Amino acid sequence: MRNANRGRLSKSFRCASEGLIYVLRQERNARLHLLAALLTILLGIWLDLSNTEWALISLAIAMVFVGEMFNTVVEVSIDMITVDEHPLAKVAKDVAAGAILLASLAAAIIGALIFVPHLREALA
Repeated sequence: MRNANRGRLSKSFRCASEGLIYVLRQERNARLHLLAALLTILLGIWLDLSNTEWALISLAIAMVFVGEMFNTVVEVSIDMITVDEHPLAKVAKDVAAGAILLASLAAAIIGALIFVPHLREALA
């Protein structure tokens, strides 16, 4: 029984990894978010952020990636269901895109609140 559970857990991680890789390969915005996340992490290392600041930055980065992945789920699901343009399909895709826009704006605000004071101090 233990080996069976280990196999299921391994498969779960493999499938999750494949989903993340799919989004990074297929979605230009996900790659842009990854670049922004890497630059944010490097800046955070340079500015020696506190544990609390790292926690907030990590949550912001995760929020954007989770949003991007759910946006992809909505788009792929609708594309799988219909190739015809439908007003409700457009609404669903637009709402999903709006959610990721909101998540990105929130992450930018969190980043500004954390980084601007540190940058002022570092550049003063």
